[in-house]
Amino acid sequence: MMTAEVKQQVDKGEMLPLMEEFYTIQGEGYHKGKAAYFIRVGGCDVGCHWCDVKESWDADTHPPTSINHIVDNAIKHSDTIVITGGEPLMWDMNPLTKKLKSKGVQTHIETSGAYPLSGEWDWICLSPKKRMLPKAEVYQRANELKVIVYNTHDFAFAEEQAKKVNQNCKLFLQPEWSKREKMMPKMIDYVMQNPKWIMSLQTHKYLNIP
Repeated sequence: MMTAEVKQQVDKGEMLPLMEEFYTIQGEGYHKGKAAYFIRVGGCDVGCHWCDVKESWDADTHPPTSINHIVDNAIKHSDTIVITGGEPLMWDMNPLTKKLKSKGVQTHIETSGAYPLSGEWDWICLSPKKRMLPKAEVYQRANELKVIVYNTHDFAFAEEQAKKVNQNCKLFLQPEWSKREKMMPKMIDYVMQNPKWIMSLQTHKYLNIP
């Protein structure tokens, strides 16, 4: 049971429900292949049926952790810090990113964009979901749009989303892992016919790393 004092700190973003943290190679999207330290924050109500980290959904199962502790761990390993989830924008990201930026590191976020944008970010990877569409401000600030392709209907969804982001945003299509064998040939054809899109694969899964 969370005490009132801890809840107040979580509400302020001074503590966050920390699911896991690890140093690895970024496996997806624009920064694929680069070393980065990942901070996975618990809590998500977007509810994608194919989510591969459903254990992140319930924030109450992950211990509220001081952002001072999180930052001290992170900067030991990398100058690129990726905040992911869950859905990290459910929480106030301003205190965490302010501390990270004071240490001179790059701050990246992976988000569905379903909640208002908070925090200071060097790179915003927006991965929109049909059930809870992104906020307008996140579309405009996104550096990277990553649409997960589960079936052929997702190509139309991807085009709808691409119309909403800024003109400098990088556009990626990524097969949902369990459907990759079925969808990759269709995606290859689609990207060749629509070269504004770039294929993204979950290379960390092929490499068997976090």
